Amino acid sequence: MTLDHDGPLLTVAPEEAGGGAVTGTLVVANHISWLDILALLAVEPVPMLAKREVAGWPVMGPLARRAGTRFLDRGSPRALPLAVADLAAALRGGRSVVVYPQATTWCSATDGDFRRATFQAAIDAGAPVRPVTVRYLQHGRPSTVASFVGEEDLASSLRRVLAAGGLTARVTVHPPLLPDGRDRRELAAAAQAVVLGRRHREPARPA
Repeated sequence: MTLDHDGPLLTVAPEEAGGGAVTGTLVVANHISWLDILALLAVEPVPMLAKREVAGWPVMGPLARRAGTRFLDRGSPRALPLAVADLAAALRGGRSVVVYPQATTWCSATDGDFRRATFQAAIDAGAPVRPVTVRYLQHGRPSTVASFVGEEDLASSLRRVLAAGGLTARVTVHPPLLPDGRDRRELAAAAQAVVLGRRHREPARPA
């Protein structure tokens, strides 16, 4: 597999960040495959928020742990609020984190709605949100060969990806979004529109 990307994930110029206190960046990406983790770590070794199972995966688990990934226990009712509070504290402290707001994998780079919870961390910390789109191409054409969805096990997916020729992961880094008075629903919708390439209309604001 080869990697094609167009810039660093975390560089946010002072004027882009609104000129306020320096915080970390909430990097939000679409989620297609376990390969997304490797692709983003290859661009920049940014800590991630990932499901607990990833910690035990071969190759991805050790790399994610080495990058400082925070692992979320989805089976615990208190896990998400605690993770959001921890995420906000990390951002306030100047540390950046990658999250996958779709919460599960999808076949296409244009599918899946963003869940809102992690965007509250960016709002609470006053941190910029960096949208990132991951796509997979095979011999230059869009491909679903890397998709890891449904009941497929990791071993089967690994075999298919390793057998695929001409596979490229393309990582597109978009301009940052600022909370700028948005609530988490609005911020999530704006990021989703950028990452998934959907049209988004900002809600009218009082004059």
